[in-house]
Amino acid sequence: MSAYGGYAKTSYGAQGGDDGGGFTMGGTQQGSQGGGSKFADDSLRPVTIKQLIESEESYPGGPLAIDGVPVTQVTLIGQVREIKEQTTNVTYRVDDGTGIVDVKKWIDAERSDGGANTTFQLDTYVRVFGRLTAFNGKKHVGAHFIRAIEDFNEVNYHLLDATYVHLYLTKGAPGAGGGGGGGDAGGDGMFVDGSNGAHSAAPSRLNLCKPNAKRVFKFMQGASDNDGCGAAAIAQGTGMSVTEVIQAADDLLGQGLIYTTLDDETWAVLDY
Repeated sequence: MSAYGGYAKTSYGAQGGDDGGGFTMGGTQQGSQGGGSKFADDSLRPVTIKQLIESEESYPGGPLAIDGVPVTQVTLIGQVREIKEQTTNVTYRVDDGTGIVDVKKWIDAERSDGGANTTFQLDTYVRVFGRLTAFNGKKHVGAHFIRAIEDFNEVNYHLLDATYVHLYLTKGAPGAGGGGGGGDAGGDGMFVDGSNGAHSAAPSRLNLCKPNAKRVFKFMQGASDNDGCGAAAIAQGTGMSVTEVIQAADDLLGQGLIYTTLDDETWAVLDY
């Protein structure tokens, strides 16, 4: 569970005995009442990988901070790009479109299954729960639990969760009209570099798509139907076949640029 300014998101699906190492799905720790430093840093925070990479020490030798707030327990979603199996751990290279980070799952030799799930195929979307760590200046996530994404809508939900928390900490509570913590008033750095707040993840992800997908995306951006665009309407408007449209839509779905609405062949553009 994560809690920021009244926002609470629970039940990300991390169930069962693979979330050891002191990780809990509870809210903010109670250590702050005892005068220690464990105030909000053990709350579970949804993040993008770019945020992890750009995190900095809250003070010399202190915990890493994002948006000026110390953070250790994080959850992220991305695609597995590489798997390295070693004696003591399995390292997954995870890419969410904003950056790439190593996720290490330590092997428990006392468990019959080794304590590490190595069944993920390359390019599988996974959700990671873990602890943000820096070693020799390089950040990685020590995973408590990793599971495959079964519903792609969860990718979109996660981005919304991460955006909400980021905006709350940098801009203040909804309706406050003021800045929060250490955010850049000139733009948003969650997804891409640059100071223009109008930038989003869409352009960089669209560059990874095939020409037909770019064509479909451009057509959908100009459509005004709140329920999304159907495959037949897109085919008629672009001169493509329905099969080509569906293949292009799969490409766009894989990059998190569109989402299904009324049915599996009706889509709308995801506004970041």
